[in-house]
Amino acid sequence: MAAQRQSWESQNPLMQRMTKNSGTISYNVSPLKDEGDEDISKSALTVFRAKEEEIERKKIEVREKVQAQLGRVEEEKYKEAIEAFNEKNREKAQLITKLVELVSESEKLRMKKLEELNKNIDSLH
Repeated sequence: MAAQRQSWESQNPLMQRMTKNSGTISYNVSPLKDEGDEDISKSALTVFRAKEEEIERKKIEVREKVQAQLGRVEEEKYKEAIEAFNEKNREKAQLITKLVELVSESEKLRMKKLEELNKNIDSLH
């Protein structure tokens, strides 16, 4: 990264004219050259815009990564919900099957008791 910056700084005329001293930036340009100042301003604006574009690209990249991660999390929660729903449906089906068996058995017992009562009533007459 530092090598890229040094290479970029050596290729950029604005960066060649700038020197950094203890965190401050000073320009080594003579005040007599208005065109030079204008060129420096244009170069500085170009550098600023390039950095802004890079920041915006990185911001979009991070946003996309976050959205992708959220999508994976959402999909995982969705899968878990479907699995729980399917499990509850299986339990419901088992309970309904058991209920039908119990109702059927109850009906058989009721019919048997009714037949016994009918025989008892017939034997009384």
